[in-house]
Order: sequence, then structure tokens, then C-alpha cells
Amino acid sequence: PPPPPPPPPFFFHPQPATRDPLWSRGLGDVYKRQYLVSHAQYFDSPNYDRRPSGVDIEIIVLHGISLPPGEYGFENIRDFFLNKLDHNKHPFFIEIKHLQVSSHLLIDRSGKVYQFVSFDKRAWHAGESSFQGKNNCNDFSIGIELEGSDNDDYTKMQYDSLARIIGVLTKFYPTINARNIVAHSDIAPNRKTDPGPAFDWFSLYDQLNKK
Repeated sequence: PPPPPPPPPFFFHPQPATRDPLWSRGLGDVYKRQYLVSHAQYFDSPNYDRRPSGVDIEIIVLHGISLPPGEYGFENIRDFFLNKLDHNKHPFFIEIKHLQVSSHLLIDRSGKVYQFVSFDKRAWHAGESSFQGKNNCNDFSIGIELEGSDNDDYTKMQYDSLARIIGVLTKFYPTINARNIVAHSDIAPNRKTDPGPAFDWFSLYDQLNKK
């Protein structure tokens, strides 16, 4: 018989088995002590702080990122979130030299998932923002970066992994529902355009409906 197909990219890099999973439904786990997604590669970004006390996670914010703009390669994004980007590699990197940015998760073009900040911490991804009259969305959101550009189609592997991640998060955080999955441009419309018109919301919701 032919060999079994490889697992989806979401499962490419398991975390140590000693971690304590809160639950498992075949989509992955969120470890209740570490607030990390299993099967995602973890990098410890310094760009975070504590969430305000008593604040519930309400929304997932979707971003698009490529460094330099329009060019793909995970390493530059990783180094940017770790404050280790070589600013001499590209003129654009000089422009962003002063920024300290992170996101909870990153999904690269192949669908691989990376985590930079645990979910109980406040990642610095939204900036000046507002959702339904509430400012400072970093306080009550989870940020997911998709490697891509506003006008460049995101990949099927990215939609697959994103749907799996959202399935994990909405079970771990019942305060999040499908209506609370928003674009960066929704919460910062005067500053941001990502993930842009190339992002196919219908494709995402089709995937979510299959889970």
C-alpha cells in the first residue's frame, strides 16, 4: 500500500511532552500552564507585557506581514519580533529600526505555525486601535500574523493552519466567537490595511465550518 500522507503543517514541531494540556480534540492543544499552542515552534519575544487584571480575551486580530515588503522568508520576521533584525540587510529595515513589535502567532507561507508570546501575556501587535468602542485592543486580543501582502493571495496551507488555530483558541477561550475574528484594518482603519483585499474571508469561514 502507498505510504500515509504527511501530517498537515500545523503539526510540524511538537512541544515537549512534559507540558500539561488543557484539552485535546485532534486539532492541537493549548497548555493551561504555559498558554502555548502545542505543535508550534516557540520563540521567546521580549516584546510583551502583562494584560490588565480581569480582562477577558475577546477578539482574534489577523495581520499580514512580509519583510521586506513583498518578499517572503520567515527569518526576517522572526528576527524582527526578537529585536534581532539586521538593519543593514535592506533599506526598509532602517525605517522600522525603532519599532518593538510582536504577535502571539505567525503562520508562514507553508502553513507552519510559530509562537512568540504566550496567550496570557499582551503581545504588541495592534497598536492604537479600537473594537466596538473599546480602545487598546492589545489588552483583550490575540494577534495572528500571516506571512503575506495585501494584494498577494495567501496560501491554502495558511488557511488550513489558521482554521485549526482558531478552532483551538475558540475552545480554549469561549469568549471568542466567529464574529470576533477581525482584520487589523478593522480595528485601526486609519493606519492599517492588512491583511488586505487578498485575504479570502469566505475561504476561512468555509474552513471553520468544516471543523
